[in-house]
Amino acid sequence: MSFIHKSSILSKRQSPYNASVALFEASSKPTSESPSRRSNRLQSRSPERPCADEKSPPSSSKLELDIEDAVGVCESESNPKRVISSRKRKETTSSKSVSPRKVKAIRLALDVPHPPPEQWRETYNAIKEMRKDGGAPVDEMGCHMAGGPVEDAKTKRFVTLVSLMLSSQTKDEVTHCAVSNLRTSLGELTVENVLAADQAIISEAIGKVGFWRRKTQYIKQAAQKIQDEFGGEIPNTVDGLCSLPGVGPKMAFLALQVAWNLNMGIGVDVHVHRITNRLGWHKPPTKDPEQTRLNLQSWLPTDLHGEINPLLVGFGQTICLPVGTRCDICTLSATGLCPSAKINKSKSRKTIAKRAALAKVAVEVGGSVVGSTDEGLRASLLEKTTEDGEEGDIIQDNS
Repeated sequence: MSFIHKSSILSKRQSPYNASVALFEASSKPTSESPSRRSNRLQSRSPERPCADEKSPPSSSKLELDIEDAVGVCESESNPKRVISSRKRKETTSSKSVSPRKVKAIRLALDVPHPPPEQWRETYNAIKEMRKDGGAPVDEMGCHMAGGPVEDAKTKRFVTLVSLMLSSQTKDEVTHCAVSNLRTSLGELTVENVLAADQAIISEAIGKVGFWRRKTQYIKQAAQKIQDEFGGEIPNTVDGLCSLPGVGPKMAFLALQVAWNLNMGIGVDVHVHRITNRLGWHKPPTKDPEQTRLNLQSWLPTDLHGEINPLLVGFGQTICLPVGTRCDICTLSATGLCPSAKINKSKSRKTIAKRAALAKVAVEVGGSVVGSTDEGLRASLLEKTTEDGEEGDIIQDNS
């Protein structure tokens, strides 16, 4: 059943199915006293707010915000953790200036010092005795050499810093060559020359070092920061050096010792970290170089902080190798000062130990087994070296 509005007008017409039946239809013709609901909505709408049917052209500011919001949505989809819209970032930036990145201060001491290991002095002196003749790559191509002699003190300090930046994940021989190439390509390795040079020139000069693309960016960024914030001179504090891109605590402490002659701490790299843990100097064993540094600094005399890095690095490059340690020629294993010592039996994979034993036997019989075609000599050496049943110790070289 439908209701008829009081303002409707009735119209009469005959039914098409039955002529005796009259049909009445109400026409919806509103009067001025009773406006429709749509008219009420239109009248109540303010002039400043256009209706939905009337589309006004967007302003330039609104268009910019919409584009920025769209970009923010794309970024949030690619990285769900970044859900901050660009509009909010724009409002925050306009309200206050962005503060520079805060560098976390480097910890210099433990709250509770680590106790000194037993017989550490005897161990330290024994390593110094084994290292007295040098011969390690760090002795001739470490950061103190920096690709050759440098006359200007300020340039020398910057060259030392760049050498340390390049040394990460790179052998000393490669680092030394890269620094030499860089000095030749730039005329001299200075802050001004690095800033003026094209990035491709730096990349070509250091292309042999590990992660050379990233280190190229670090060198350019560090030079810019040194020029802008430190007056063209490398910082002389640990925190200042660590604020530079690509510079960590190890590089900072070594740069202070070599460049500024300041003993602020120990530079701990993978060699120092590995060897001190093998010697049992950390209880419990440390998990990273920073823990190793804090432990060592808590008990090692300060006058040894500067020399322990090149001492143990050279020891790790020649004797206490990462893989295949030379315990057979290390005096620490013979005196019982190293708890990790292994008296390696010569196996077919360990060529160095095999050749040493073979040379000793060859001297006893007055000949050489390597490359020899004398079957009698080979049989004699084989008989001498297989008395304990380890026949695999003989090197058969048929070349």
